[in-house]
Amino acid sequence: MKVLIVQNTVQKDIDKSLENVTKLIEKRQEPSPDIIVLPEMFTTPYEVERFAAYAQTENGSVLTFLRDLAMTHKAYVIGGSVPEKHEGALYNTTFIFNREGNRIATYRKIHLFAITYPDGTRFDEAEVLCSGDELGLFETEFGTMGVMICFDIRYPALAERLVDKGAKALFVPGAFNGFTGPLHWHTTFRARATDNQAFMIGCSASADSFGSYETYGHSLVADPLGNVIASLKGDEGIIEINVDLSRIDHARSVLPIRANKKALPDG
Repeated sequence: MKVLIVQNTVQKDIDKSLENVTKLIEKRQEPSPDIIVLPEMFTTPYEVERFAAYAQTENGSVLTFLRDLAMTHKAYVIGGSVPEKHEGALYNTTFIFNREGNRIATYRKIHLFAITYPDGTRFDEAEVLCSGDELGLFETEFGTMGVMICFDIRYPALAERLVDKGAKALFVPGAFNGFTGPLHWHTTFRARATDNQAFMIGCSASADSFGSYETYGHSLVADPLGNVIASLKGDEGIIEINVDLSRIDHARSVLPIRANKKALPDG
């Protein structure tokens, strides 16, 4: 399963961000991938006060771009995330398209990011966004895949639920920052990969993206044994990788973590 991870630099203007994504994809060395992954808020400065101004609907320019991208490359597209305007509310939403450009899944971020930095500054998505209430799952010829968004990865039960429902890889558009990234970005991806013996694929915008939020970057792939097998640093770029799903069965046979999982007692 050939995966292309795009770590783009978010621009002030949506169209400029989309042009930047296109240029990065055109730099690939390999033939068209099976799956293209984009970052959380890949066309939107990661600032809660800007989400409404950059919000998209089903007929918005970003969704049109994602649909065309899927058809052009005959690839599944995991459309990072955008602020989505839906029934009078705003969500942090991933739209997923199949090779024919048909939307096959919509996932709205369940766990909204909130933090108080050491200097006392607060950031809270819930000030403007609503939480989703459905799992992110979609089907491919390679099997079931799962999607979470950024802060979701902090919650092991969500990753476990997706894998229990058959997900072989969990795709995570994310935007850890300069404080949380060095602390936990690699650690959480490796932990979720190890816990669930599945691939974890993280995609962030680059560190020099527009706005006051200090995006960490460092898009990566962790294998079912918890090894980081591909990664970027802070600068924009791409990862082209062949994800060998047979490594899942191998990991589960040599280290039967999931096979030995027991129901926990009450109380």
